[in-house]
Amino acid sequence: MTTRLALEATLAAIQPALAAAQQRWWILGSVAVALHGAELHEIRDVDVLLDPHDCPAVFARLGIAVQSGQGDGQFRSEVFQRWDQASLPVEMFAGFKLCEQGVWHELLPQSRMPVQAGAVTVYIPERDELIAMLQRFGRPKDLLRIAALSPSGQFPSRPGSA
Repeated sequence: MTTRLALEATLAAIQPALAAAQQRWWILGSVAVALHGAELHEIRDVDVLLDPHDCPAVFARLGIAVQSGQGDGQFRSEVFQRWDQASLPVEMFAGFKLCEQGVWHELLPQSRMPVQAGAVTVYIPERDELIAMLQRFGRPKDLLRIAALSPSGQFPSRPGSA
């Protein structure tokens, strides 16, 4: 189980690099769910969605190269890179696409909510938009995350716990 301190340390470690971004960026996945106050039993990594134009500057601050992303049958990214120099691995990607019924759709959140995580401010999609994204993903872990975000779900949200 990931501790809150490990998550906050990781977000603090990437904050100087994210400060180089000129466009909007978001924390997604399990970390976004947790930052909404949901109780999760496991956070394996931090997912950061960037604008493709910001990748060179952000990645340079982390000492990693810009690389073309790879995909699977459901997801693909124009750019993808993993950074392993913090408490948790950080997966940074841009040009994120989701395949639905054989058609690729760009996935770019419309909402951007600031959230304090320890000493840093990060940005996540608003709760309703995050739930809609997770529904589109449809994987078993995404369904658990939706339940964690729902007041009537298996793991009720706890405001102020992120």
